[in-house]
Amino acid sequence: MADFIRLDPDDSVVTATRALEVGTPVEAFKTLALIPSGHKIAAQDMTNGEAIRKYAQVIGYASEAIFAGDHVHTHNVEFRNTDAAYEFSTDMRPVEPAKTPDTFMGYRRENGRVGTRNYIAIVTSVNCSATAARRIADSFGPDELAEYPNVDGVVAFVHGTGCGMAGDGDGFEALQRVMWGYAKHPNHAGVLMVGLGCEMNQIDWLLEAYGLKQSDTFQTMNIQNVAGLQKTIDMGVAKVRAMLPIANRAQRTPCPASELTVALQCGGSDAWSGITANPALGNACDLLTAQGGTGVLAETPEIYGAEHLLTRRAVDQATGDRLVGLIRWWEDYTARNKGSMDNNPSPGNKAGGLTTILEKSLGAAAKGGTTPLTGVYKYAEEVRAKGFTFMDSPGYDPASVTGQIAGGCNLVVFTTGRGSAFGSKPAPTIKVATNTTMYTRMSDDMDVNAGDILSDGVSLETKGREIYQMLLDVASGQMTKSEAQGLGDYEFVPWQIGAVM
Repeated sequence: MADFIRLDPDDSVVTATRALEVGTPVEAFKTLALIPSGHKIAAQDMTNGEAIRKYAQVIGYASEAIFAGDHVHTHNVEFRNTDAAYEFSTDMRPVEPAKTPDTFMGYRRENGRVGTRNYIAIVTSVNCSATAARRIADSFGPDELAEYPNVDGVVAFVHGTGCGMAGDGDGFEALQRVMWGYAKHPNHAGVLMVGLGCEMNQIDWLLEAYGLKQSDTFQTMNIQNVAGLQKTIDMGVAKVRAMLPIANRAQRTPCPASELTVALQCGGSDAWSGITANPALGNACDLLTAQGGTGVLAETPEIYGAEHLLTRRAVDQATGDRLVGLIRWWEDYTARNKGSMDNNPSPGNKAGGLTTILEKSLGAAAKGGTTPLTGVYKYAEEVRAKGFTFMDSPGYDPASVTGQIAGGCNLVVFTTGRGSAFGSKPAPTIKVATNTTMYTRMSDDMDVNAGDILSDGVSLETKGREIYQMLLDVASGQMTKSEAQGLGDYEFVPWQIGAVM
């Protein structure tokens, strides 16, 4: 393996593949400083204020004179807001349908949707009912659930909001979409909604707004109406116990890969994310869309500086304009909260070699592959389009994935370079390591090693095919590393937008 990688002939930096001492030869020059693995080396002299390029795109601007061989990072790179001139539908690569349809073993629900897991969910409307929900779920241990082998578990989805908020507007609507999405998720065979009774986020309003009807497998209750916490717990346990035999009747049957909706996610990113794992996942997304399936990219702050590449792939200008509108909203959102779009990347991202959000975003956007952008959605909005889509969300992983699952994602793929212990329910998470060192160190948490693209010369296409095959296997019931460790009970985090009243 060479000491460095040049990603594009027009780039003004190259990336070190290992820690390099001062004086290490790189192209026609030598390093002028100690370069950590994954960090950037100036491939040419640059004047103060000059644009710095990686992936053939601008990732920042020199804050001082930089010389060939210098370490290029936060000490000599400045961020500027993106000012791209947007093009629409100029980079269209139509999806060529797969010659052979693939299938997985899924749960076909009465409404036609397909699940990859078979849970009973307890969804709370407000933080005040969180304890009741958890105690109901905790009442169903391994011994009782062993009688229902087709049920994956009883899960409480609790959160810290639902009251002290405006009764309309972005925050309220987003929470209602999350609750609706989880109430109707195809990975749930039964749902019990638990509230307090006096909260702003009224369960009855949700039922009316989304036309939800109570049934044997969809029940609601309020602590105040039931007359106290313990009575609510007892009643909730009885309701769930009645659902278990019904849920256990569900059987896996062959379903087309077109029924998969996959959340494309990353966290704990490093410099290798945009070189190995993310483009490999993008290749898997292309394979999925060729089958008629759906990939959902999210984390709007983490496409900032790369959104112009996505508008070029929009199926029409209206779709591209929706994406640009989200970017403008986030610029305003961070400004009025006295922040910056460059508050992301995190310290860990920077230690891994990422310098600005522009650089991070260019790597993150690679998860979306190359096919047309067919839809742009609000946070937790139901994703109806097939193909490659985008959902608005923060970059905070639990909040972002919560929105994607609410939108209908029945699988999650999560790439990471620094390492992550993330997992999710009801949609299982497949974790992909960007580098072999971390994969080896955290082998109990990682499902796929994309680091061998760099260390062993494995092609992006081969790794993409491996990830795609794992989608089918996990959708059919194969357990992921995060599932084996019981993750997902505390990763339900609806995005809180707006003032706490």
